[in-house]
Amino acid sequence: MSIPPEHKMPASGRAVDDLSFYRTEPVSFVRRGNRLQGRRADAWERTSHKYIIEPPRDRSDTSVGEGYEFDQEGIYGRKAPLIVEIGSGLGEAMAFAASEHRDMDFLAVEVYLPGLAALMVRVENNELDNVRAVQANAPEALDSMLPAASAQEIWIFFSDPWHKIRHHKRRLIKDSFVEKLERVLVPGGIVRLATDWSNYAEQMRDVFGASDGFINLHAGERSGEDSNLTKVRRFGLEKDEKDPGFIDGRGGWAPRFEGRTLTGFEGKALKAGRLIFDLAYRRVS
Repeated sequence: MSIPPEHKMPASGRAVDDLSFYRTEPVSFVRRGNRLQGRRADAWERTSHKYIIEPPRDRSDTSVGEGYEFDQEGIYGRKAPLIVEIGSGLGEAMAFAASEHRDMDFLAVEVYLPGLAALMVRVENNELDNVRAVQANAPEALDSMLPAASAQEIWIFFSDPWHKIRHHKRRLIKDSFVEKLERVLVPGGIVRLATDWSNYAEQMRDVFGASDGFINLHAGERSGEDSNLTKVRRFGLEKDEKDPGFIDGRGGWAPRFEGRTLTGFEGKALKAGRLIFDLAYRRVS
């Protein structure tokens, strides 16, 4: 493996001795505890062999080994539209959607084991046969694990906003990631996004707006006085300085996605006074 000239040689960790452990792109997550207890541990023991996909690992327990490809028909035992949720959290949104649409297949891509175990609890409680999950770094899953033109929709709800400017490079939604989404979606497939932070919402809108592979399903909508961005800036809702004269003349925000149940995370954001930004883009055929 060679390191691009714009990147520095690794100075610490396993990559010093083995460059196969070196990542040229920073990951969008920080590892947390993987310990399972109580109902989650019990559900994991009972269900993980059936519902958790275990690809070969190259570098870590979130990597996807080269050459592995997701066989949807073999795994679910049928042909059906596939919905992929990246960053499924505690599985609330996926379990709700899967119970409402049992004629569709759902795949959760999540790095946190306790979150996947929480999803398994919901899978059991709702007797869901149309859900599978994988503990994986999303860019790797999109690069090789998921076949080209295999997903009908990809959902990314409330991914880490990485507030500090020096950490913006860790945000999931950026130019290189949009290309991966385009590869996996069927022609005409949809990406649905949601965030409770206006700065990240603007970045999402800019990144997809610069892509030739996607069109905004709600271009120009919810602009001006109807824009949550206008409200956030004018009234300083994110504890920034108020800008009374600000107006969002661009818009492009989607209505709240009806298929997204109100999760605990979103509920906390609303209780804290933050506004939600939804976006929806269609892959150009």
